[in-house]
Amino acid sequence: MRKERNTGRDERIMEREYRTEHDAMGEIQVPADRYWGAQTQRSRENFQIGVGLETMPDEIIHAFGILKKAAAMANRVLVPGRMTEEKCSRICQAAEEVTEGKLKEHFPLVVWQTGSGTQTNMNVNEVMANRANELAGRKICHPNDDVNMSQSSNDGFPTALHIAAALSVSRRLLPALEGVIRTMKRLEEENRDAIKIGRTHLQDAVPLSFAQEISGWRSSLERDEEQIRTSMKSLLGLALGGTAVGTGLNAPAGFDREVARCIAEETGLPFVTEKNKFHALTSRDEMVFVHGALKGLACDLMKIANDIRFLASGPRCGLGEIRIPENEPGSSIMPGKVNPTQCEQVTMVAVQVMGNDTAVSMAASQGNFELNVFLPVIAYNFLQSVRLLSESMDSLDRKCLTGLRADREKMRENLHRSLMLVTALNPYIGYEHAVETAKLAHRENITLKEACVSLGYLSPERFDEVFHPEAMIGEN
Repeated sequence: MRKERNTGRDERIMEREYRTEHDAMGEIQVPADRYWGAQTQRSRENFQIGVGLETMPDEIIHAFGILKKAAAMANRVLVPGRMTEEKCSRICQAAEEVTEGKLKEHFPLVVWQTGSGTQTNMNVNEVMANRANELAGRKICHPNDDVNMSQSSNDGFPTALHIAAALSVSRRLLPALEGVIRTMKRLEEENRDAIKIGRTHLQDAVPLSFAQEISGWRSSLERDEEQIRTSMKSLLGLALGGTAVGTGLNAPAGFDREVARCIAEETGLPFVTEKNKFHALTSRDEMVFVHGALKGLACDLMKIANDIRFLASGPRCGLGEIRIPENEPGSSIMPGKVNPTQCEQVTMVAVQVMGNDTAVSMAASQGNFELNVFLPVIAYNFLQSVRLLSESMDSLDRKCLTGLRADREKMRENLHRSLMLVTALNPYIGYEHAVETAKLAHRENITLKEACVSLGYLSPERFDEVFHPEAMIGEN
């Protein structure tokens, strides 16, 4: 054990104790108060890229905890002579602490490391071995021989990736999405009698109810949910058991099935072993498939957020057909200005997710022979998308949608000023006469009724008989 003195610019002296660890490359000094070992330390020193900002996502580390516990349990069943009861018990204890986030400070490695994620796998192995030994009160576990038994980084990281992706989507994203859908359904019920002008090409169109407009938003999100749930099934196949290149070298017979069963039991999701391990190690098409569904959700959220902020534009010189909560001041120079900030955060998140989709797609295309070596960046972008979408939807729901209200008076005013209501006259005066009526009304700034009557196409009485904007919306 030695101490190292570091002098900062403020002249404060900090001392830190180190211990000597070794690996196949020799000895190296490791902070004495950390559970990681030699390989983790080398990675820290070799990859000073994005330190403190772009560390391996917590979800991956937690998934590794689930994986390592399941592997220990499977090895206990299949190779009890090597995985003793004591080893299994202590590894499982350490794994649970990893999954629960209790050892977070012991996982310092950045995303920008080896493309297989080997250093992160070894970081987990080292931390868990040292923690298991501490729990046992003596050295009983080795990072490679025990914690990594029957595994390789090459099948371990893809497995952790699928576990993390499936859990984050099912436990975070889908509940947030369902919350927004519930709010949309309530808004539909509240606004069935609110009739407004429709808009296509950013121009006035024929009427619809506000409930119908909201139903379009809601249905889009429901379809997104359906597509995400469908695509998520592809994540349930696990690579574990393929070891280095897919052949299963050094894994006991039946390990792949037993470990998948343990992971399914631990997570509550129906994970199974992937039938073709060669595919499972080199192809990341499942991640592309699921992230594509996330991108679809981002696209719909972008559209909905833009609709809301345009409908709420004003308060006096915009459309002003809805009112949204005023959460904070909108300008440092214009007093009283309030901006649609929740809509803006949604659109920025959507753009980020669309960018992430490109990164995931490009990374997934880089499978070379028996392994994809862009795994950490896939994990980072995919899990960021899930996290951002989940938190963005929750914020939009609580801070905007919940307090959204229709301005029925403004809707009625815009409705009756629209020239496109002339469409209702097509069956009675024909399309070309309706065009003349609309153009005259616009040119002379008069009502459609005044234009139609002056052109001699309908009498005032007949016009009133056939012209009912509120009846133009069909079944509400």
